[in-house]
Amino acid sequence: MSKVDFTKYETTGFYDEMFKDTNDVRPSYEKFKGRLEKLSKNKLQFLQHATDRAQLSLGMTFNVYNDNQGVERILHLDIIPRIISGNDWDMLAKGLEQRIVALNMFINDIYNEQRSLKDNIIPKELVLSSAGYLKECVGLRPPENVWSHISGTDLIRGDDGNFYVLEDNLRCPSGVSYMLENREILKRTFPEVFEKLNVRPVHDYTHHLRDMLESLTKESPASIAVLTPGIYNSAYFEHAYLAQQMGAELVEGRDLVVKNDFVYMNTTKGLQRVHVIYRRVDDDFIDPLVFNKDSMLGTAGLFEAYRKGNVVLVNAPGAGVADDKAIYAYIPRLIKYYLGEEVLLPNIKTYICGEKDDCKYVLENIHTLVVKQTDGSGGYGMLIGPKSTKKECDEFLVKIKNNPRNYIAQPMINLSRVPTLTDDTIEGRHVDLRPYCLYGKDIKIVPGALTRVALTKGSLVVNSSQGGGSKDTWVLDSKTKK
Repeated sequence: MSKVDFTKYETTGFYDEMFKDTNDVRPSYEKFKGRLEKLSKNKLQFLQHATDRAQLSLGMTFNVYNDNQGVERILHLDIIPRIISGNDWDMLAKGLEQRIVALNMFINDIYNEQRSLKDNIIPKELVLSSAGYLKECVGLRPPENVWSHISGTDLIRGDDGNFYVLEDNLRCPSGVSYMLENREILKRTFPEVFEKLNVRPVHDYTHHLRDMLESLTKESPASIAVLTPGIYNSAYFEHAYLAQQMGAELVEGRDLVVKNDFVYMNTTKGLQRVHVIYRRVDDDFIDPLVFNKDSMLGTAGLFEAYRKGNVVLVNAPGAGVADDKAIYAYIPRLIKYYLGEEVLLPNIKTYICGEKDDCKYVLENIHTLVVKQTDGSGGYGMLIGPKSTKKECDEFLVKIKNNPRNYIAQPMINLSRVPTLTDDTIEGRHVDLRPYCLYGKDIKIVPGALTRVALTKGSLVVNSSQGGGSKDTWVLDSKTKK
């Protein structure tokens, strides 16, 4: 029976997370590679099938909005984990903490004093024209002046082995439930090597989440609800999972009522006051009296109750302004401005199509660049120039010329690759990394992350909605023996 071997594994042209080259494994992967090589290919496939069944039994499924079949899918979990050394993680954690502090200072500033706009650190028109900027939030100050309490920053590792920030997710970042369940499955798949590697735990995330939510209100005991758009939302599994793990109520907008600017939920025992709402409903839909008047997902009067301090909304409405991909380009300057520090986690070089010289460069070099909508997500509204046809590039040229503010461009980065199980062998597949940060009275960065993987050979698109999968992310203790 044939064993797993890596003699034909390709390592050229990109940074591989397991190998320096085919014959030189990185220290963090030595023990795991040794375990893999003791397995037959049939055994490895059996373990993968068992993982698929475990995901289905746990209900780890999602809907794809543009899938006319309406079939729920699992977010495919590849059983070969992504392993990060303790030293690399500690460096990442410092950079993430720096970034989230500066971003929250920026959001609080633009809705209040607007110092960074007055000092021309970032163009005023760029901020005020952002789809995520809500004029209704001007003058608001959330508890502790924190706007984004839960963030998921997307990182990539480039050809040079260094990590870079790809984008920020400060509105309703998703995927943390997959990180947690992936870990539970992989611990059972490779129990011995998992124990030997001294992997840092992630199981206490929901405890830290609950503690953070409770810290935002003076009420005790705090009544916490998770607000979901409902069962047809692509991330409904996660909403239900987090509510259950925290011991919080899972509610839809119709389950809530506002009376005298206080929020209550309907229960079998009557109305019960709600103090903190972890919302998974976008800004536009949380309150039809203030935002989208046709919304059936929110609750009338919710924003006024929030504005008067009678309920806490997590994340705060308006935080999404910092997700704007054009504003992203200015974050290193904002870190320097607010903290007086050089950026620890650098950005990718970004061209802002709303600026004349940048736009000219993008229009002339679109076939070499990755173009993104500034308010896009999920891998939609994006062009990968080097992998696109002339017709596709020409279509984006028209879009940029018609609305340059709505686009940015970046050079194409070869994302790092991790060995991934295919039908009959192990091949490298491109990955990104989404760590999760909790921010209340203090900051907690979970020592793990959702690694998203592009399952199609050569693809750089890792989004689940575009056919991507996931991997468990093992962060090793810094004291782990090599």
